[in-house]
Amino acid sequence: MSYRTRRESESGPELRFSDKELFDLALAWITLSVAFALLLAPIHRGQIGAGYFGATVALSFVTVGVAFLLHELAHKVVAIEYGQIAEFRADYQMLFLAIMSALVGFLFAAPGAVYHQGRITKRQNGHIALAGPVTNHLLALMFFPLMIFPGIIGTVGHLGVLINLFLATFNMIPFGPLDGKSVLEWNKPVFAVVFVVSLALTVGFYMVFGLF
Repeated sequence: MSYRTRRESESGPELRFSDKELFDLALAWITLSVAFALLLAPIHRGQIGAGYFGATVALSFVTVGVAFLLHELAHKVVAIEYGQIAEFRADYQMLFLAIMSALVGFLFAAPGAVYHQGRITKRQNGHIALAGPVTNHLLALMFFPLMIFPGIIGTVGHLGVLINLFLATFNMIPFGPLDGKSVLEWNKPVFAVVFVVSLALTVGFYMVFGLF
């Protein structure tokens, strides 16, 4: 991965997006939206009509877009606050895996990551990693009141909560490039609390309100 040359200035790195970063964010956004739609409305199994699937893609595009983009933006903003050069890069193999896993009934949602460069402590790295899942929890809380409304607004609220809780839980798995690994290396109690709460909320929401 290539990085822009770090500018030496008193203000430090700024929040900006390269053309490559914007392309990767858009590609990951679209791919994740389609993958979630395939999971929620499996048209490939022949039980869902094209219209219903298209509507699910549109709903996913909105809810996944908010959940995914703000998750990655949170990583980027905190990294920049710690003086890092930070950019999102999509992992094209993982994007392919997201689609393939959705086709078999499970979503492996690791479309890429915010890579950062510069001197950093383990604690700071843990904070950067934790920013994404915490943002998803806050978004789930914001989407939840929409569920009281009938029709499309209620559906957006339902999907918004479900997708954000899922992304928070999935990203807290302490494996590979996922956020949970960095949080666990920094602080085991914090990792345990965030992971258990995320998992409990996701399972509880699914049991009470269903998948879709």
